Amino acid sequence: QVQLVESGGGLVQAGGSLRLSCAASGNIFSINGMGWYRQAPGKERELVAGMPTGGSRNYADPVKGRFTISRDNAKKTVYLQMNSLKPEDTAVYYCNAAIKSYGGSYYYTYWGQGTQVTVSS
Repeated sequence: QVQLVESGGGLVQAGGSLRLSCAASGNIFSINGMGWYRQAPGKERELVAGMPTGGSRNYADPVKGRFTISRDNAKKTVYLQMNSLKPEDTAVYYCNAAIKSYGGSYYYTYWGQGTQVTVSS
């Protein structure tokens, strides 16, 4: 069993900052890519930032220069530092990770439960 648990969401004024964390736990042999997505009301889920193992970070255009993704492989945790937040950043933020379990042959994508980020104007 694998779990991803997010934390760090909340209510912040425009221009403020938040740091999201997502910790993976359970039957984990290896983690490949990790990333963050978000879903605003009435909209589809969209990629915010991704970070493959050993690869370069990638960001959605609306967050470039404001958000930074990082990971601590020893802690099996991915972070999203969000600065200069705007009301349009309001959404539920989800982390995901490609994980291979002990005894498994393939990487599967797992999702966290989501954390609400609300930016007031």
